[in-house]
Amino acid sequence: MHEFDEEGALQRYKDGDVSARQELIEHYVPLARRLAGRYRNSGESIEDLEQVASLGLIKAIDRFEPGEGAFARYAVPTIVGELKRHFRDKGWGMRVPRHLQERVMEVNTAVETLATELGRSPTPRDVANYIGAGIEEVLEAMEAAGAYSPMSLDAPQSGSTDDEDHTLGHRLGSPDPAYELVEWRPTVAPAMAALPAREQKILRLRFVEDLTQAEIASRIGVSQMHVSRLLRRSLDELAAATSSGE
Repeated sequence: MHEFDEEGALQRYKDGDVSARQELIEHYVPLARRLAGRYRNSGESIEDLEQVASLGLIKAIDRFEPGEGAFARYAVPTIVGELKRHFRDKGWGMRVPRHLQERVMEVNTAVETLATELGRSPTPRDVANYIGAGIEEVLEAMEAAGAYSPMSLDAPQSGSTDDEDHTLGHRLGSPDPAYELVEWRPTVAPAMAALPAREQKILRLRFVEDLTQAEIASRIGVSQMHVSRLLRRSLDELAAATSSGE
């Protein structure tokens, strides 16, 4: 088998030989497929991802100028960029900042890599150390992943019949009225009073007025992700305070 003449094919294509373009595509399609495979756990079908990666490959071939160095060094970031654009533009069911979308992709890739290397599911701290980010950033990305192609509450669950009572929405529990009493319980009231005013307000809006996180975010002027973090932190502090007082 003859060794593929990459430089010659690139030059022939720039000189107008259309058949050289097809040769380049066929030679580098395995590279595009490997790059698409990095995102196989993103929720998108691998066939769609490979099509997007192939489009990135074609763009790289059309834009590359012979003499600029190794083609693969140019093609890889072009293909990856096309994949990331696909996720940013078409995959997200809710509005998520671009930097957070990219962090979600980075975390998903790290989880897959670490699972193979460690032989187990990596912890958020494992992922944070691997990508050089803070654990809060990793947790935020994991929460934001739920905004990618979110499941409809009307979607039937696996193993269910056509009965409409077997949808995800029907499996969700109703709010517990006891939540409304949480801040008035003697064991919680002192710890509640020690929280910053904004955290107290968020807890009251969530558990007394029964607002959703999105509604709370709109009410106080922050992101839903930030509300989620503040709620988690406040509840952890309340739990720690009440446990220490037992």
